[in-house]
Amino acid sequence: MPFSSLLLSSGDMLRGVWRYRGFVLGSVRRDFQARYVNAALGALWSLLSPLAMILVYTVIFAQVMKSKLPGADAPFAYSIYLCAGVLTWGLFAEITARAQGMFLDQANLLKKISFPRICLPLIVVLNALVNFGIIFGLFVLFLLASGNFPGLVFFAIVPLLILEVLFAIGLGMIVGVLNVFFRDVGQFFSIVMQFWFWLTPIVYAPSILPEPVRGLLVFNPMAPLIAGFQDIFVAGRAPAWDGLLAPLVLALLLCAAGLRLFRARSGEMVDEL
Repeated sequence: MPFSSLLLSSGDMLRGVWRYRGFVLGSVRRDFQARYVNAALGALWSLLSPLAMILVYTVIFAQVMKSKLPGADAPFAYSIYLCAGVLTWGLFAEITARAQGMFLDQANLLKKISFPRICLPLIVVLNALVNFGIIFGLFVLFLLASGNFPGLVFFAIVPLLILEVLFAIGLGMIVGVLNVFFRDVGQFFSIVMQFWFWLTPIVYAPSILPEPVRGLLVFNPMAPLIAGFQDIFVAGRAPAWDGLLAPLVLALLLCAAGLRLFRARSGEMVDEL
């Protein structure tokens, strides 16, 4: 597709999304409310669950198990390292997991209502960001309370989050479209994600890996992304921006490929569903 045509197509999609912004925001609100509609504590669970996770990581790992991070002596260094990796991986995992089933889950909606289909990936991203915002906000409060807030370098998370979301939704759209036609794709991708988590330095430091294995991290686009978040929160320094160039190019390529595949197969998907 020529670049000018891609720009025009993207402009049409953005205008369509803007016209249906009420539908998008309403869907995000309904999804959040549906999680807690029959719970006695309601939306309070959205705070209690991530708070419990943060307490487990800080108390169990830092105090009980005395887990240490190589090269860091601060009492909560490993806990912060772990939270920074797990929380940001969780955003990536939620977007891709929701995206791989978004067309199947909304099959009835796609058949009965006419709306820009590109709204569905946007709803997926916004839902994941709402959930991430809640738990990440609690993590920031913990950093402030424990005296471990990284300072102004904290705002370097913004480009990292944008890059992560682009990478996740680009990959998610491709898997989501393929999953409509080949249902094994979603099952296979779920297994891939489990291996991918453990092949990314999240619960361990890359320095503990043998040198030949450590060299393979260059082929893992999530490794420099997660490392960027960990650098900010553990070391209080900006990410290695040059190491993020390859993930950025890959994210843009995945988004372009995902949009092209989506537009090419959107009509067939409705018949397949």
